[in-house]
Amino acid sequence: MKKKVVLVQDNEDILDIMDQVLTEEGFDVIPSLTTESIEKIDEIEPDIVIVDDHIKGNKKGSEVIEDLKSEPETEDLSAVLTSTSHNLPKEARDCKADDYIRKPFDIDDMIEVVKKNS
Repeated sequence: MKKKVVLVQDNEDILDIMDQVLTEEGFDVIPSLTTESIEKIDEIEPDIVIVDDHIKGNKKGSEVIEDLKSEPETEDLSAVLTSTSHNLPKEARDCKADDYIRKPFDIDDMIEVVKKNS
């Protein structure tokens, strides 16, 4: 059975590249430019969420992950933060993300992080 990935990115090109790469790696990807898919997390039941810190909307990706990690029904869900921030390791730790992917990313590194955490 395919592992399910909810992928939220702020840039359509990056979203498309990550979606394509992860699909080719055998993941079932639910891509989105908004946090709409996060709001349906109970229906989707993903193995992992990958959220960009600079998504459009009211919340940063780190806040979205922090919310997921503070809810009993989603606290065990693997969450990966992506960003161009120099403080990414600290930001990922602070929001309780399981891992992070620094942008611009190396495709092999991204795949490794997703496989390791899903």
